[in-house]
Amino acid sequence: MSLWRYRRGRPSACWGPNGSGKSSLLRILAGLRRPHSGTVALDGKSISGIAKKQLARRVAFVEQHGMTDANMRVRDVVKLGRIPHHSPFSGWTAQDDETVNSALKTVDMLHNSDQGWQSLSGGERQRVHIARALAQMPTEILLDEPTNHLDIHHQMQLMQLISQLPVTSIVAIHDLNHASMFCDALVVLQKGRIVATGTPQEILTEELLWEVFRVKTRIELSPYHGKKHIHYLV
Repeated sequence: MSLWRYRRGRPSACWGPNGSGKSSLLRILAGLRRPHSGTVALDGKSISGIAKKQLARRVAFVEQHGMTDANMRVRDVVKLGRIPHHSPFSGWTAQDDETVNSALKTVDMLHNSDQGWQSLSGGERQRVHIARALAQMPTEILLDEPTNHLDIHHQMQLMQLISQLPVTSIVAIHDLNHASMFCDALVVLQKGRIVATGTPQEILTEELLWEVFRVKTRIELSPYHGKKHIHYLV
């Protein structure tokens, strides 16, 4: 079954209440967790039959709470993304440097490349984690609630960055207005089940939000960006 349709270079969103299975779904898609039933196929081939290093060259996963050594420099963190492209005996190359620099430039952190990890803000750390994922040179990036714990300014900046990445991205998200503004496709989960798929403009309805969250809403087209905007009612 195809969960959603997407265009390369634009993000899809995975949305649902806490505990609905967003993180589990992303981990299954990334090959980090086996599904209870069914298979995950990449270009028609089950990912269970793809070597982990080979899969990591194709699919990158950005965790919600990625752990990073506080003593590392930004550049060294991003270099970790090159591991899938190296054998135990291969050396660092000029191509590796070029890839790392390109990833840092994409997330606008090249000027911070020698900065220590512990000195970065939350938004900057998320950008570096995305740069590390880009250094893997994947065609798909999966991001588990990347805007969690960020203020609204950094949330908007990060979602805009994700929407402009030169790869397919699938992001677990809580804010439906962000999904409507920045994402081409949306998968809605409830208690481990997929209850709706489609574009945000197609499936975001007041009835759906009542069914999933039991909240009353008013949905209108924004006069600023022309996308659906959700007003929550009390």
